[in-house]
Amino acid sequence: MIPQVNESDWKLFRSRLPAWQEGHMEALIRDYAVLLTGSGAASDKFWALEKRIREDQQHVGVVARMSRSNMYTNLLALLQDGVITLDDLEGFSDDLRERFAFVMRDRK
Repeated sequence: MIPQVNESDWKLFRSRLPAWQEGHMEALIRDYAVLLTGSGAASDKFWALEKRIREDQQHVGVVARMSRSNMYTNLLALLQDGVITLDDLEGFSDDLRERFAFVMRDRK
């Protein structure tokens, strides 16, 4: 069962998500630049970039469904995709941080 989202965690999540996404998209753009400046045919690079952008748009690090009911799922996706680390959860409630530390402990 997913626990109730407390107000302070929800406010903190909403305030931090844009910066997390911006940082993630900056990293994606660096990856895209490497892809585009590499060797190969322009058409191959174009279609590879188009495919990559389409895939990346599906990740929470780019687009997130903003609702309280999705907050835990969004945080888990951000952690699993390497957009954030457990250290980025500093300031959230002890309960939230402990839950994610438990979930992520075997994923290192």
